[in-house]
Amino acid sequence: MTTRILPAIGDADAARSLTSLIGQLPDAEPALPVTDSTALLDTLAQLAAESLDELPEVVLVHERIGPVPALDLIREVALRFPAVGVVLITSDASAGLFSAAMDAGARGLVGLPLGYEELAARVQSAASWSHGVRRHLAGGQEASGGPGGTVVTVTGAKGGVGATLTAVQLALAARASGRSVALLDLDLQSGDVASYLDVQFRRSVVDLAGIGEIGTRVLQDAVFSHPTGLGLLLAPAEGERGEEVTDRVARQVIGALRGRYEVVIVDCGTQMNGANAAAVEMADRALLVVTPDVVAVRAAKRMVRMWDRLQIRKAEETLTVVNRNARLTEIQPPLVERITGTRVARTVIPSQYKELQAAVDAGRMQDLDGRSTVRQALWGLAAELGLLAGASEPGPSSGRKALTRFQGDRGALGPFRRRTADDSRSSNGTRSSDGSRTSDGSRSSDGSRSSDGSRSSDGSRCFDDKGAATLEFAGLAPLILAVVAILWQCVLFGYTWSLAGNAADEGARAGAVAAVRGDDPASACAEAARAHLPSAWEGGFTPSCGSAGGVYQAHVEVDVPLFLPGFDAGWHVSGDAGAAQEGAE
Repeated sequence: MTTRILPAIGDADAARSLTSLIGQLPDAEPALPVTDSTALLDTLAQLAAESLDELPEVVLVHERIGPVPALDLIREVALRFPAVGVVLITSDASAGLFSAAMDAGARGLVGLPLGYEELAARVQSAASWSHGVRRHLAGGQEASGGPGGTVVTVTGAKGGVGATLTAVQLALAARASGRSVALLDLDLQSGDVASYLDVQFRRSVVDLAGIGEIGTRVLQDAVFSHPTGLGLLLAPAEGERGEEVTDRVARQVIGALRGRYEVVIVDCGTQMNGANAAAVEMADRALLVVTPDVVAVRAAKRMVRMWDRLQIRKAEETLTVVNRNARLTEIQPPLVERITGTRVARTVIPSQYKELQAAVDAGRMQDLDGRSTVRQALWGLAAELGLLAGASEPGPSSGRKALTRFQGDRGALGPFRRRTADDSRSSNGTRSSDGSRTSDGSRSSDGSRSSDGSRSSDGSRCFDDKGAATLEFAGLAPLILAVVAILWQCVLFGYTWSLAGNAADEGARAGAVAAVRGDDPASACAEAARAHLPSAWEGGFTPSCGSAGGVYQAHVEVDVPLFLPGFDAGWHVSGDAGAAQEGAE
């Protein structure tokens, strides 16, 4: 049976030597080496997303792999991908390191310099163990998710953008749907989770800093059981003690929580340190909360770039959540997405602080009114992330996966719908059978507003103002039409007045010439005046011509049409003109 082997080693020369030696093993199929812990987790996550059979049977981890320490990396691989046998390659073959490697989840240890016999024996042992595990997992258990739950980190682009509020509401939403949830406060210097949930508890995450292996009993002593059912692991009351929580401690704590709870929400605050960086790197989904203002968006861009430089998380693997969004705000989610290079959540949080003020001041965010648009949006975000019981997972579970999709179940808010079936209407009315409005009404089939309304299909506000603009235009249409009609009538009035003046002028000159020649001046005046009027105005034309003191005068009256020529409005304009009679005495 072929054994697929994935080496994880940073040194190029050592990698070539190891690959050459692996190629000599019987039935071995070596893969191209990965150069760091991030690349290893990404590769395994992408393979696991396809199927269990795509994962390599054996992973060889060099002791200087970096940036994650080798033992922590082995622990994470063993937790996330239990069907993979991990072998540690190290120059220290002492009993203490061997025991630590076994506790982390390694299936063997190979000493340096490498020997063929020892390497073959360890690889064969790990491969046999992997094949046995896969036979048990073939019944349908997911390999990529492992035995642990989903870890979601919430980080603020800067202070005051609402990261803690978001983390608390996501945890409450997941717990209300029936899942076991832990809320970890890693804002180590100024964590406010306890203040938002009215908690006074003397133990914190710092109490786990000096413990080598965090067991169930130790974890129970440090976690506060909140009346809502949440398990709270709080930040220390003394902010200066936050330095005791290193990246190693954070990895152990998150790993222990993941093994006990279905959902782990981590509030990372706004300041990056080793513990927060480890949490973001380990997270299945990393959220970055930002408000729609220039300062916050720039801070989000800096945060994303820093994560990328430190190889914590790529920009495309980060989901940005826009908080305090308003319809008239110049910075909208698409612009945030373009500036930061991240994906922006479909659910945006509206700017409605008045709905939150009472709950925030009381320190009881669990009592926030269910009718609050902010709470509905945040619980809709939880559904989008797949955190609610019965919601489809948005993608393969891994901390550093490049294929994260965030395809949460848009209909996962079923238990939280406010209308019941007996309040529904038929499909040809305004409500569907589940109490929500139909697609041709103002609500979609899952109880939220339709795409042309003010809510998206997952119950969150989408702030689409097409309907509002249509109504506003419909209300102003009569006034606009009236103004246009008045202006048009004024144009017709002025045009008719200019026609009357021109006709009178032409008639006066023609009459003066006719009088000198001895012709009938009145007829000549009337005919000349009529000839210089458009045919549509001839019906309302009345000339009056005569001589007075050597000047031949013409007076012309013309009817003003109503809107269109030919329609008499009963209004008249007149034009007067005179011309000297040549030769007249």
